[in-house]
Amino acid sequence: MLAKRADAICATLDRDDDDDDDHPSSGAVAGWCKRKRLWTTSDYAPTRSLGEGAFGAVIEARHLATGQSVAVKAPRPPPAPSPPYGAEAAAKAIAAADEMLREAEFLAACRGHPSLVDLHALAFNRVTGEVALVMECVGPNLHDVLNNRRGGRPFPEPDAHRVMAQLLAGAKHMHARRIMHRDIKPGNILVSGGGVGGEPISVKICDLGLAASMTNQPPYERAGTSRYMAPEMLLGKTDYDAMVDMWSLGCVMAELLTGTPLFDAEDDAGVVQRIFRVLGVPGPRTWPGFKSLPLAGTMAMPAVRHRNRLRQIIHRGRLSADGFDVLKRLLSWNPDKRPSATAALRSPWFSKDIDSSNAAVSSAAAAVAKIDG
Repeated sequence: MLAKRADAICATLDRDDDDDDDHPSSGAVAGWCKRKRLWTTSDYAPTRSLGEGAFGAVIEARHLATGQSVAVKAPRPPPAPSPPYGAEAAAKAIAAADEMLREAEFLAACRGHPSLVDLHALAFNRVTGEVALVMECVGPNLHDVLNNRRGGRPFPEPDAHRVMAQLLAGAKHMHARRIMHRDIKPGNILVSGGGVGGEPISVKICDLGLAASMTNQPPYERAGTSRYMAPEMLLGKTDYDAMVDMWSLGCVMAELLTGTPLFDAEDDAGVVQRIFRVLGVPGPRTWPGFKSLPLAGTMAMPAVRHRNRLRQIIHRGRLSADGFDVLKRLLSWNPDKRPSATAALRSPWFSKDIDSSNAAVSSAAAAVAKIDG
């Protein structure tokens, strides 16, 4: 079954790249398939660590045959197995391969969009049997870029506008293919450009390790990072939809404009309390289904029922009225009131060309260049 899935993924990549010779045919690998997009991990030389994703570690590597720089994501080394070693190790290897192939299937389905990281190939480890993903190598993630800017100014509106247009376009592409990312956050957004050499800032969504197909019927499991997680998921809803990604994009937009996470807390309850303080407590008209959610009754209600304070946090000097309209709709308590990615891109904010000042461009460039350098 795993071999057939790998073959299908490689076939998709081969069809998309019949004229691309970056990865010439390697022949059969462990009897899996004869695809030019299936390689072995020994075909790549590691150069540096890039971090960890939902299910694996990511390194930058050089393809020995072409010299191409790529990002390779492989499963994390499993803990030492207990007896019987053979059966347990085999089961873990199969589970790890399944997770890698699952992400590869999502990446292959979304391939070719400029706002989503591109899958180049699969790489097979002849020794361990593990499958690795070979992807384009982009730049630092947005979390690191924001950390580098903290203590200074947040992203100016023109840069936030450009970033959000790209992220929404990427989400639109995923959602059209019935895929929910479920873990959109600055750490899963790769950044390049930012004004270096006149090049505008460019972003790509990466790490589909927690993605889910909406062609499968709910219930869906909880997935993601609490501070970017939609309230319906935090409160136990299992029949959620792509609107969980739209909430996460709202959290990213707010963080671009403030430099810090909007709903920063240590645990789920703390995140919900933070949402209460920023957006107020939802009422029957705001979100009729709020009290019926599985975990709604377990959350302590604020002693003082705050009003929505989002505009106080992100004031008019930081974000225009049209931009704020996009933000407040993305951060609607009620998922039914959030816009789809398509609808958000049709808003007046995105019909305008918001020019960056030289200072704004050089600020973004410096943050990216410092991390890359």
